[in-house]
Amino acid sequence: MSDIALFSQGGNTLPAHLRNLELDATTKALMGGGGNGKRISIKGGVFRMVVGGKEVAQNDDRAMNVVIVRSAEKTSRSYYAGTYVEGQNSAPDCSSNDGVAPDKGVKNPQSTNCQNCQQNIKGSGQGDSRACRFSQRVAVALENNLSGDVYQLSLPGQSIFGTGDNGKMPLQQYAKFLGGHGIPVTAVVTEMRFDTSSATPKLTFRAVRPLSVEELAESKAQGESADALNAVTQTVQQVDGNAPKASPFMEPEAAPAAKPAAKAEAVDEPVKRAVKKTESKDVASVLDAWADDSDE
Repeated sequence: MSDIALFSQGGNTLPAHLRNLELDATTKALMGGGGNGKRISIKGGVFRMVVGGKEVAQNDDRAMNVVIVRSAEKTSRSYYAGTYVEGQNSAPDCSSNDGVAPDKGVKNPQSTNCQNCQQNIKGSGQGDSRACRFSQRVAVALENNLSGDVYQLSLPGQSIFGTGDNGKMPLQQYAKFLGGHGIPVTAVVTEMRFDTSSATPKLTFRAVRPLSVEELAESKAQGESADALNAVTQTVQQVDGNAPKASPFMEPEAAPAAKPAAKAEAVDEPVKRAVKKTESKDVASVLDAWADDSDE
């Protein structure tokens, strides 16, 4: 059988066990270049599907249901000394992948450590904000296609820290809320919803339903996949295949705006917060509802 025949007709002549395989890290490395990654952008307050750096679809709904299958272990940071220019793929002056110290090779490290950096002081940015921005990378799969593509989602600080109510919380509070009741975030369908009261793109999160036994197995498998690992370890620019020498760790929309906003929203450092009684009541209601559903 010739090479051409082997790969003809969409690979239908391949043995069954070789069909529909996920490309492994070795093959992807030898292919070179990258740029085949998939991610969800929240630029402009719209869910945008981006593949290989090109926007291929939009979801105009204010909410989207996903399963969070993996997360970067730590939040990242990036600092731009100048103003951001739309469409410009410039590296930050200083960045940190682990949020502890500047990465090697950054253009202009602002301090030896992030905690005591002058750009980490309230007021160093617009209004009461910090000039150095937080971001968090997570890997998500769509609820209606859990075994399908894994997407990178890079969240700005205001979607990570702070407090929320009525079951709509920033990511860290949401994870603590579930974890405090023994529920893994990877074991539920999560609704991501735009906060329409925010001047810049901001997501809130709430649990919609628990995963079935079959879905939970799929979530675990997706979390261990190469695509999920790349989603939480690679920068947005690396996923898109358009990384400068010192890659930013945030989407361009999270960089400083060209013109100062009238009132910037401050994002505090992550802190330990006591769980409010109202939250316990909320989770009890959620669990009761799930139990009722399972009895039907």
